Amino acid sequence: MAEKILVIDDEETTLDLIRLLLEHKGYEVIKASRADDGLRKAYRTQPDLVLLDIMMPDLDGWEVCRRLRELSDVPIIFLTALSEARDVVRGLETGADDYIVKPYDNDELIARVRAHLRRVPKSNEMLEELVFDGGRFRINFLNREVFVDGDRRSVTPKEFNLLSVLVRNAGRVITRNDLVAQAWGPGYDDAVDSLKLYIHYLRKKIEKDANHPEYILTSRGVGYRFANK
Repeated sequence: MAEKILVIDDEETTLDLIRLLLEHKGYEVIKASRADDGLRKAYRTQPDLVLLDIMMPDLDGWEVCRRLRELSDVPIIFLTALSEARDVVRGLETGADDYIVKPYDNDELIARVRAHLRRVPKSNEMLEELVFDGGRFRINFLNREVFVDGDRRSVTPKEFNLLSVLVRNAGRVITRNDLVAQAWGPGYDDAVDSLKLYIHYLRKKIEKDANHPEYILTSRGVGYRFANK
């Protein structure tokens, strides 16, 4: 069965050229010209690798990469015109496995795709939703919605990002520094001090009693964990 590669780029010409190149090498190509469509197709088609542009009109590639990383170790390669060293660093820190600058060499692109596809994945399956506590708690990653006892709880994007990291690591303690880095990305190193406040906001929205939480638990002196029940 041909390996599936999802290409997310808002330039149709680029999409068609990459499709022709990859299909010639025997890969199945899934195209998306919008970031939101790319995210939907990632969850629905379960690609083996993602080629991702950065500068797109709806969501930028940084955000798409972070969302893909919420529940998958699928190889992600940025394919972009941004060539500054700081952009490369940001791309890798956001969760990408590789960074290729346009214009690219076709042989190099194929070689890098093959190299990442050869690595043994932990689990590339992308789940749209996770359910806990006998169905009382549900989190949908595609729609970015949280439900407790059937009621949709309104959370901010930053709160959802924190919650998604905790949930996908349910049962494991996440240190404060790791939680901030994974949820908010590079540039938020100084936000560790405000983490406690955001955890408090989340608990008020999803717990029966924010002072006696059942879901988001504190590991004193270390960080937080989501109860795997």
